[in-house]
Amino acid sequence: MTDTAIDPDYAPRLLALQQRLAALPGAIVAFSAGVDSTMLLHACIAALGDRAVAVTADSPSLPRAELDEARAIARELGSRHVVLATHELEQADYRKNDGDRCYHCKKELFVTVARRRAEVAPADWPVVYGAIMDDLGDHRPGQKAAQEHGVLAPLIDAGFYKTDVRRYSRDALLRTADKPSFACLSSRVPHGTAIDRALLLRIEQAEHVLRELGFRQFRVRHHGDLARLELGPDELAHAIARRVDLARGIRSVGYAHVTLDLLGYRQGSWHEADLPGPA
Repeated sequence: MTDTAIDPDYAPRLLALQQRLAALPGAIVAFSAGVDSTMLLHACIAALGDRAVAVTADSPSLPRAELDEARAIARELGSRHVVLATHELEQADYRKNDGDRCYHCKKELFVTVARRRAEVAPADWPVVYGAIMDDLGDHRPGQKAAQEHGVLAPLIDAGFYKTDVRRYSRDALLRTADKPSFACLSSRVPHGTAIDRALLLRIEQAEHVLRELGFRQFRVRHHGDLARLELGPDELAHAIARRVDLARGIRSVGYAHVTLDLLGYRQGSWHEADLPGPA
């Protein structure tokens, strides 16, 4: 069965996206090297050529490996790439890590782009970001920041879901087509636990251990001196086989205890009241 037979509405959604982007004077793409923002950057370049520029926010919440990948992907796509240092850790409202942390993070990026607009792009080029239809039902404070600053979400405007993003990415042979979802390092810390540079560095170092051991889908959830590892369900057997290496590596960066979450990686695990799935 072809993709078109599975979803005959994909082609109209893609056409709507292409027309939406082509009508822009240019685009500043908020680019994290994730699945959605990479796909959006590619689509903007296809529609606008050199009137599309990628902008990546660089802060302690972004792992160096992800920044390196952002630079590499931008080069592969032929996009001008601007890396802007952002300073959300200087904001008390961000550091205290309440439920609106993402709002302050996104606001910092959008304000920084506005402040440094002259070195990024012409004044009439809007900022666009990779929010998709799947995001609309979640608690996403970053969307509020985007709306306040006039940031556009062309993938939502065109009705794109994650399945559409991955299909486009496969068709375009993007390296991120099957990349696992990723979020900033601050998302590893439970709400109410204060965030600082040292804590984010410890989490980054712990996740580097997982990356070096060959894991693809992972989170190191921070619980004080305990690191709770969420891995792809298909990688749990590998984790058991490498449990000594995992424990040794993660303890070496400052955690006293290491535990493996038997349910594996899933979005929103901080907010679970019950076990997922049937009883």
